[in-house]
Amino acid sequence: MESEKPSFEPFRLFSSSGSGLFDQPEPPLPPPPPCVEVLPSQKSPSGKFTVEPVELGGLTLLKGRVSTQEVFTLSNSDLVPGKYEGGLKLWEGSLDLVKALSSEVQNGHLSFAGKRVLELGCGHGLPGIVACIEGAAAIHFQDFNAEVLQCLTIPNVNANVPSFQPPALQETKCDTGMEIRFFAGDWCEVHNLLPYAQNNEKDVNVSSGQNPDPHYDIILMAETVYSISTLQHLYELIKKCITRPHGVVYLAAKKHYFGVGGGTRRFLSVVEKDGVLVSSMVAEVADGSSNVREVWKLSFK
Repeated sequence: MESEKPSFEPFRLFSSSGSGLFDQPEPPLPPPPPCVEVLPSQKSPSGKFTVEPVELGGLTLLKGRVSTQEVFTLSNSDLVPGKYEGGLKLWEGSLDLVKALSSEVQNGHLSFAGKRVLELGCGHGLPGIVACIEGAAAIHFQDFNAEVLQCLTIPNVNANVPSFQPPALQETKCDTGMEIRFFAGDWCEVHNLLPYAQNNEKDVNVSSGQNPDPHYDIILMAETVYSISTLQHLYELIKKCITRPHGVVYLAAKKHYFGVGGGTRRFLSVVEKDGVLVSSMVAEVADGSSNVREVWKLSFK
């Protein structure tokens, strides 16, 4: 078993002695793993999965833990762009997003009831689990690596959502009828697999009118905007997935990721340049550390 750690990991992708304002272009990434749907029955029987409670603004969730060494034969501090994107760690932004979502629900600014929800770059899946608890109709979890879904996300959902214990190999619904599914793949390609995504470019940039087919009402993502090279791909995926004109996106991340150049402000500049979505800040977390963390909401104009 791993030694005791904090409930989250600080972002350590590359060391940097500068501010990151003039970061060099990132090197090309290797080909991504194939896009696949991971069935609940495909959770990994290998590796030690343990849980511990985490208190988040009056909400208690269970946080799973597995060894990166056992799953990927990497040390527990490693993140390998294009191969393993840190999905086994619990990042600060995920906790910030859970707290913000709980506050939004309590204040009447957000309702998950009966909604279709997608969590991108899910890892532990805590924000998506909040959607489960709050009565969403469908919650789809996406991560870069199928191994993360098998070894961490699915067991963590099982631990937090007792009604989700599918007895059948193909079963994806809870006893309550809520649909929970898991998808692995790169943001450039995974829209071809997601049930409520637009699989072609037609009308992707149209900012008004309803989507002809069902899409996701709410998209959740935490710590997904650290890499400059993926920001445009992430934004295009969001536009293919979100319901128009009432869909919303909640993003939690650091204002700037030193050394790699990404961050909320860099991503929001992509959003602003496109002119389809507007952004508003939900929360700012300035806890005395060297970096400010933020939660933003995106919606259609």
